[in-house]
Amino acid sequence: MNVCICGGGNLGHVMAAYLSGKTDARVSVLTRRPEAWNMVLYATEPDGEVFSGELCCVSADPAEVVSDADMVFVCLPGFAIRDELQKIKPYLKDGAAVGSVVSNSGFFFEALEILEERTTLFGFQRVPFISRIKEYGKSCELKGYKTSLSVAVERSSDKLAIVKTLEGFFRIPVKLLGSHYEASLSNSNPLLHPARLYTMWGGWQPGMVYEHNPMFYEEWDNRASELLIAMDNEFMHLLNVLGIKEHGTITPILEYYDSWDVASLTAKITSIRAFKGIMSPMLQTDTGFVPDFHSRYFTEDIPYGMRFIVETAKANGVSIPVISKVYAWGTECIDKF
Repeated sequence: MNVCICGGGNLGHVMAAYLSGKTDARVSVLTRRPEAWNMVLYATEPDGEVFSGELCCVSADPAEVVSDADMVFVCLPGFAIRDELQKIKPYLKDGAAVGSVVSNSGFFFEALEILEERTTLFGFQRVPFISRIKEYGKSCELKGYKTSLSVAVERSSDKLAIVKTLEGFFRIPVKLLGSHYEASLSNSNPLLHPARLYTMWGGWQPGMVYEHNPMFYEEWDNRASELLIAMDNEFMHLLNVLGIKEHGTITPILEYYDSWDVASLTAKITSIRAFKGIMSPMLQTDTGFVPDFHSRYFTEDIPYGMRFIVETAKANGVSIPVISKVYAWGTECIDKF
């Protein structure tokens, strides 16, 4: 099978290395910086083992890497998805499937509008891997595997065929979701990250500086857990209104993290191995550290994550005051700073 990876970020690197190194797929990469890539890509697994994958083609020209692709994996932040779909649309062959590894950043909303009916769409509910670049275009870290995946499929007469293909790639069970909303709306990063951001910097004003940059997860505190649980309760209510069962396809935060209250959730998040070593999005100045409102924690998770929750709730007449408060704060920070 011919596979094209769109995007040269953390997920793009690991997806390209994994699919070229651990499956029979012929893998190409569409990226703005093809000159920086080696044709052999190395990846380090959680246990320290290193594997490599050989790429077929790396190009900035979609005609070179998309036209023969059977499956296209979009590994891009929300703000880049629309332009990328418009760029690859003319080159997609009949029967090609286009999917996203980050469906909660607007993929289905954009793809259903832009791509033709003949193009099958799929998207993961949660990312397959925790991913980090080590050396751009050359090496990366696969920091955590999932034990199962859930995927939404649209515009396909044989959705189970897509599921079976993905199971073959990732070698774990893949569950077919009943609606793309189950992949598009998420209590993962779109709620997880803003909960931490707001409790760290909800009162920040220009001129304020901090003495150190805290670890994003390892120094996670009970205030962040309390806010996350409150937002998750509103989110679960929205799912019930949409007809998506509270327990099952989208797991409540406490259940997902095997916790039962604020303190146990904090203990769990601070102990997750794949979360170790991740700093908070801050910039260093001459006098200390300030929040980086241009980091993806803000520009991805708020306007291309929380936004779809807020808009869906509004369209269905569902009140979500806590989420709306954090969303309004986040958008104001992005716009003002």
